[in-house]
Amino acid sequence: MNNNYPQIQELLHQKADFQARLKLLPYDGNPEIKERDSKKYLYIRKRVGSRLSSTYVDAYSDELYQLLLRNARDARELRKNIRRLDKELAALGYSNSEISPRVQLNLDFARANMKSNIYDQAILEGVATSFPQTEDIIENGTVNGMTATDVQKILNLKHAWEFILDTDVISYPSDYSILCHIAKLVNEGFFQDGGRIRGVPVTIGGTSYVPPMPIESVVKENIEAILKTDMPSDEKAIRLCLYCMKTQIFNDGNKRASVIFANHYLISQGGGMIIIPEKCVPEFKRLLVTYYEDKDNGEILNFMKKQCIKTF
Repeated sequence: MNNNYPQIQELLHQKADFQARLKLLPYDGNPEIKERDSKKYLYIRKRVGSRLSSTYVDAYSDELYQLLLRNARDARELRKNIRRLDKELAALGYSNSEISPRVQLNLDFARANMKSNIYDQAILEGVATSFPQTEDIIENGTVNGMTATDVQKILNLKHAWEFILDTDVISYPSDYSILCHIAKLVNEGFFQDGGRIRGVPVTIGGTSYVPPMPIESVVKENIEAILKTDMPSDEKAIRLCLYCMKTQIFNDGNKRASVIFANHYLISQGGGMIIIPEKCVPEFKRLLVTYYEDKDNGEILNFMKKQCIKTF
């Protein structure tokens, strides 16, 4: 399977994208029209095992009916693509490894807290949002009183979190390719290829630190070195997060991608989650500047272990 690693990697990314898009569809099933008292009503019919179930949607309208038809057509096409990818993965020798009960619990914990995690990340990025607004964007894709840029950032965070919380993706090693795909998702709509390594100089506001140009082979080696270090999983996740932030691997979205990448690793180990809470953002930013300027004596690591690790 090692010789097929790049192909398997790409197919898993495609599968995770299709699965995330399938979960975003508002209705799961085929539309069904029922008449009662000379009025028409729309239902969604779905087979679960050997049983058929019908779920009421709303009173009939041509617009809603066409929406449900498109929804069902899109769902069939996505499932068809997922089955095709499963066959291609099997042909390459890939088998879906079972995740442990502990990791499954961690996935459930992360999914249950995804909205609050996205809100905290949005605050870290300076997005002017409230938790109800963030929740509305995640559920409905839009909200009044916010810029299109801020809405897009929150939607991108949602897509990136959904990507890492897929059972196939969480079973995959936390490597450079996963980091790049996360960066691509958080930068969607802002950069044509937001997951490509930075090729231009950047500066960081509020600090004299100027990150050198990243070299792909060096970044890969450093990520692997952190992962191989003998230390607790929470500390390893923090070091991954801080390294990726300081290196500024991508043109933008480095803090967002770094936090979600660190969570991919920590969740895969059943170690909880790493999130910078809203109340801790000012202190975290102060310590991060100190870390960037090599004036840190372990303060930010201790701070994050105490304030930013969520366990279950």
